Amino acid sequence: MAADGEASGGLRLDKWLFFARVFKSRAIAVERIEAGGIRVNSQPCNKPGKLVHPGDRIIVSAQGKVRALQVAALGQRRGPASEAQGLYRELGQTG
Repeated sequence: MAADGEASGGLRLDKWLFFARVFKSRAIAVERIEAGGIRVNSQPCNKPGKLVHPGDRIIVSAQGKVRALQVAALGQRRGPASEAQGLYRELGQTG
């Protein structure tokens, strides 16, 4: 569906964070994005509907840690952890 960004080759940030198992639920992902704990390509992002694409860099500040991730794939579902790990490349973690 175009609302999910599939027509433009992107995926909503909240869905991607959920599919990649960064957050346990999509609702938690939305809360964290709206609270300002996420950056996409070095720009602050507070819109859960922002489209992400392969190659984008996402900085996640949550649970006392900062993770830097690069989008490797968009995914189509929240699968097992092994599948989720294929959606990103870990660039770094602190905290």
